Amino acid sequence: MKNWYALLSGVAVLAACATTKPIAPVAAVAAKPIDAALYRTIARQDSLMFVAFNRHDVERLQTFFAEDLEFYHDKGGLANFQQTMQGFRNMFDQNKTTGLNRQLVPGTLEVFPIKGYGAVETYQHRFCHVENGKDDCGTFKNMMVWRLKDGQWKVTRVVSYDH
Repeated sequence: MKNWYALLSGVAVLAACATTKPIAPVAAVAAKPIDAALYRTIARQDSLMFVAFNRHDVERLQTFFAEDLEFYHDKGGLANFQQTMQGFRNMFDQNKTTGLNRQLVPGTLEVFPIKGYGAVETYQHRFCHVENGKDDCGTFKNMMVWRLKDGQWKVTRVVSYDH
């Protein structure tokens, strides 16, 4: 079970909540966006993705990821689209009443364009769930590569680290 948490601690996928790390003050302010419109677009996509995550809505959540997804996790290894979606299902089934949720750490979101492809997004996020009647939370680093294809933004790569 913990392997699924570790595997999915980023985006999604996405929470190795077994280790409690207090949320630390952000030492540096995120870089000023190079492209304000792109920043707003990716920030909105990120927000919508994690509304689906926090609602445990796998059907909606999977619409944010490309079929050729590669999800790299420093503890869990590499997962493809099917493995990632199954991991979400398992995690949500096992945490129906635990309040599993993700929150973006304010001031950490950065977005940079990738010419002819899309954008890269980096940030820190906090995952919490209730275990033994107490909040169990952790703050982790994440990077997602977004591809713009046929007018749709999809995540093609996730790198989740610092667990």
